[in-house]
Amino acid sequence: MPTRRKLEDMSDQERFTVNTIYLATSEGISVVRGSENRWQGATQLEDKQVECVLADHKTRDVAFCGTFGAGLFRTSDAGRAWAPCAGFPEATVTALAAAESGVLFAGTEPSRVFRSDDLGETWFALPRLTELPSAENWSFPPRPHTHHVRAILPDFERPDDLHVAIEAGAMLRSKDAGSRWVDRVRSAPKDTHWLISNPLERNTLYSAAGDGFFQSSDDGETWQRFEQGLDGTYCWSMAISARPSRAMVMSAAKSAYGAHYEPYAHSYVYRREGNAPWEKTLGGLPNSQDHRAAVIASVDTSPGLFFLSTEGAVFRSTDDGRNWQELSIDWLNGRAKHAVGIAVG
Repeated sequence: MPTRRKLEDMSDQERFTVNTIYLATSEGISVVRGSENRWQGATQLEDKQVECVLADHKTRDVAFCGTFGAGLFRTSDAGRAWAPCAGFPEATVTALAAAESGVLFAGTEPSRVFRSDDLGETWFALPRLTELPSAENWSFPPRPHTHHVRAILPDFERPDDLHVAIEAGAMLRSKDAGSRWVDRVRSAPKDTHWLISNPLERNTLYSAAGDGFFQSSDDGETWQRFEQGLDGTYCWSMAISARPSRAMVMSAAKSAYGAHYEPYAHSYVYRREGNAPWEKTLGGLPNSQDHRAAVIASVDTSPGLFFLSTEGAVFRSTDDGRNWQELSIDWLNGRAKHAVGIAVG
């Protein structure tokens, strides 16, 4: 195994190419830092069930992670140390997002959305989502008497425009920074897991959902299914390239059991360009058997670059998701657990 220097010892040019990969797992937040063939990993907050993670691309060293029952945590040194956000009012944080302006959003269980205008120092609640008519039908199957915010998507150019996905039951929208909410439309997905927009066509949205893959070309006014080429339509995580190819990579299974439960694990990674059918992408990735659904992230500042993690392994693609290479990581305190969330700083 090649010798690996500490990141602090790298030159400025090398630092610019360093990626920090954050993995949210049931036993902590695992952080992988490195460049090219030098990667180191460590896990913090090992006694916490981490549900979601957000990396701040502007400050590079700042990130947040939300936990089940222990609140919100923040790092200001690229994941070397984490501290609780004492001002955050809820214990279970299930979704995190940042607008281009730097405004932060956090979603919780039960379903509420909070906003911070000062990089997480203080938070205030947006009007209650549960006042919407559809709320009486929201329910999360493993905990059927509750529900949570699964995804938040701020608009790139219109910071007051928000899309919020409830697991499970609704895709909601606000055009005035959450002062008022528009309830779900008939064609929208009801069980969104991952929600992204096209970086080159901001009115085009994509939802990887338990009830299929959906896309909208009119900023969520209407939605259409697009499942050609998928063997299973329980869709989990996805990312899109900022290249004109609009290459997308998505993980999917035939059921929630195949996606999330280790004894039944059986999932695939799919790829497509533009509106072409989905195709399985196998180059360098493990066989689907015995692997739970992967989490996937793209890097806007490096178009064509994707990271993917499943069962504690981390893979990288530099060609729009066609081919993958597993990162050789020196873990300081044991390999990461299977990730349910991913972010790249």
